[in-house]
Amino acid sequence: MIELRHLRSLQAIAETGKLALAADRVHLTQSALSHQVRALETHYGVVLFQRTSAGLRFTAAGERLLSLAGLVLPQVAEAERDLARAQSDTRGELRIALECHTCFDWLMPVMDEFRRRWPEVEVDLVAGFHPDPMGLLSAGKCELVVGSAPRAGGSSRKALESWPLFRFEILAVLPVEHALRHRRRLEAADFEGETLITYPVPEDRIDVIREVLRPAGVSFQRRTAELTIAILQLVASRRGLAALPNWGVKNYVDYDYVVAKRIGRKGLWSELHATAPRTLAGKPFLADLLGIMRAQSARQLVGIELLG
Repeated sequence: MIELRHLRSLQAIAETGKLALAADRVHLTQSALSHQVRALETHYGVVLFQRTSAGLRFTAAGERLLSLAGLVLPQVAEAERDLARAQSDTRGELRIALECHTCFDWLMPVMDEFRRRWPEVEVDLVAGFHPDPMGLLSAGKCELVVGSAPRAGGSSRKALESWPLFRFEILAVLPVEHALRHRRRLEAADFEGETLITYPVPEDRIDVIREVLRPAGVSFQRRTAELTIAILQLVASRRGLAALPNWGVKNYVDYDYVVAKRIGRKGLWSELHATAPRTLAGKPFLADLLGIMRAQSARQLVGIELLG
């Protein structure tokens, strides 16, 4: 009765703590996932988890199957990698360019795990800020870009393949003494006359400028810094405001270093994608890297929604 799909589902439930999120993780509807769990429980005459005020709590039977998943699934994945190696040459180079520089922290463990699984693939980061990261792909200067999805149009874009990773909210970041610190959210007009501290990239690649400030005709000053911690230090020192991913500022907010506010009534949301040349789309090591990215971000980043 126990199949790999059952183990993957239970592992997803344990990692997300919610059936809806777990269903997205394993590409099922919530009702289909619930039916899968009930079928297991009926077959073995056990209860696998209970719903409590603190969330889902696995029973001893559920924990036993989670332990099995922790043993079996990594071995299956390793065998699949070995089969891919036997089928074709998996050696190669994977240079990664980041459009979202807040990604550095969670991407490091991803690369470490990837190197462990695919030691024959050389993986590295392309340093610096780039005005056109997708252009690096077309010029053969990198093999993967982590950032926004490529824009439609242009012959070079037709040669690219993009995979969605996750959706996240961009928050306004203020110094703790700012006059707007008690507001539930900020509107476009609240940025009028402020200094906006950003990464040194073109304005049309900055969501808050492109989606909020420019359409509202808001005037602002702009200052740039290359590191996320430098941006946060400038904000904390009352040099201006910033707009950064929710997961990138959480720790600083928790320690009262800065204050974070929603932008607009529904929030300002963005998506993170991985883009590579179509010639690499069928490579097993790339598919595995994307899986590691999704799994690592789901475990480490608070407030994101997995895509794809």
